[in-house]
Amino acid sequence: MSVLEDLIRAIELWLRIAKEQVPLVDPSLDPVLLVPGIGGSILEAVDEAGNKERVWVRILAADHECREKLWAQFDASTGKTISVDEKIRITVPEDRYGLYAIDTLDPDLIIGDDSVYYYHDMIVQMIKWGYQEGKTLFGFGYDFRQSNRLSETLDKFSNKLESVYTASGGKKINLITHSMGGLLVKCFMSLHGDVFEKYVKSWVAIAAPFQGAPGYINSGLLNGMSFVEGWQSKFFISKWTMQQLLIECPSIYELLASSTYHWEDTPLLQIWKESLDDNGKKSAILESYEPDEAIKMIQKALSKHEVNLLHLNKI
Repeated sequence: MSVLEDLIRAIELWLRIAKEQVPLVDPSLDPVLLVPGIGGSILEAVDEAGNKERVWVRILAADHECREKLWAQFDASTGKTISVDEKIRITVPEDRYGLYAIDTLDPDLIIGDDSVYYYHDMIVQMIKWGYQEGKTLFGFGYDFRQSNRLSETLDKFSNKLESVYTASGGKKINLITHSMGGLLVKCFMSLHGDVFEKYVKSWVAIAAPFQGAPGYINSGLLNGMSFVEGWQSKFFISKWTMQQLLIECPSIYELLASSTYHWEDTPLLQIWKESLDDNGKKSAILESYEPDEAIKMIQKALSKHEVNLLHLNKI
């Protein structure tokens, strides 16, 4: 009987361990630093009293909070985009060694939470492979509204590389970037090549828009954009609100199509325009603009734009 009891206890222990899925740590792994792209970092608004509130990403009152706390104006003298509300500053949470800000962008969302997953699935899988948060796995979130060349952001990235290098026992880092995160790292490598060479072992750039992301950006600047599709979009930030935000973000203009690259298929900005013939009959004409001309068209369309403060309290 005791043999059977021992067997049952052993099975129960095995099932409990399997259920808990205790990750196995592989100390031989080189450290990995994950860098997200545009929209891929949690942003928090901090008031004068130090109170924090997540403003990106959120579902409840998302549109109103974006207008009130994320809307900004570009300051050409500093190269920064500054919050319209001067009492608010935008920060990125550093919890879990930077991974919290790039994991699930709305940790409170229960239904449809996979729509706000960013690096979540990758983090889960890497932990299964033996990576450990704070030892071999780290994240770098940043204010994606700002220029990828902003010295403040690049200084933070430099400090992050140093801290990861130290925490991992002096091992060089494997960088994994997604989308615009690749531009940020490219800017850093160009401006701080010595630091990059000292700390970085390899760099994997996933879908990096080195020649721009013209379709995405042209649409965003002229019409706005939505990061959530389907029924969730009804609770998220409207395309118009997003457009007002993006127009004042220097990082967006750094994603315009390169006019010097030899495109296999040249990206075109296409606009339907109304036309009248000699008899006054209306018709629609589709006009196409290559990158150089597209920039001029966007400049013309946005030349009189300014943030309308009357909309800040609109619900």
